[in-house]
Amino acid sequence: MTIIIIIITCAFSIVAFSQHGLIYKYQFNPYQIIHRRQYPRLILHAFLHANWTHLIVNMLVLFSFGSALEMHFKESFGSSWIPFYLILYIGAILVSPLYAMYKHRKDYLYNAVGASGAVSAVVFAAIFFDPWNKIYFFAMIPMPGIIFAILYLVYSWLMSSRSKDNIAHDTHFFGAVYGFLLPIILDPDLFSFFIKQLFRS
Repeated sequence: MTIIIIIITCAFSIVAFSQHGLIYKYQFNPYQIIHRRQYPRLILHAFLHANWTHLIVNMLVLFSFGSALEMHFKESFGSSWIPFYLILYIGAILVSPLYAMYKHRKDYLYNAVGASGAVSAVVFAAIFFDPWNKIYFFAMIPMPGIIFAILYLVYSWLMSSRSKDNIAHDTHFFGAVYGFLLPIILDPDLFSFFIKQLFRS
């Protein structure tokens, strides 16, 4: 499933690199979504990327954590793992930018593209199932996933409140929270599983 999502995202993004009208038409723009009811933007913005670096980084992270998450979903949800994985990914695309949509609902100049909110959900869902698994921060610094998760949330929230760069930190934050909570929503018994994993010797 992860590979299929990556292929679709890469294909759509690569086409959009040469046909800029696609980005203009489908990028996330709260004003256009709310006031002009351009609802396809809610989904399709996540399959567009600003440039090659943006696309490659997102897809590498998605591949790394999505592959591990597939294994956890198969073990926890059995034959339901594919629809649940899609609920996680597509749900994150819809949920992660809701705060930004409210915050920028009157700003017709606000635009965003990329799968970062959904990718954050995949990363945090993977951390939920194996909180002490090592994550290599900036591909160099190893740290337990649960520590990375805490630092990531704090950083994303602080950067969102400052709004001084061109990165949708609030979307990253809410995508991450959604990804962490969804396994518990799908199966409340997984909360005790997480606690056991968190305090395992």
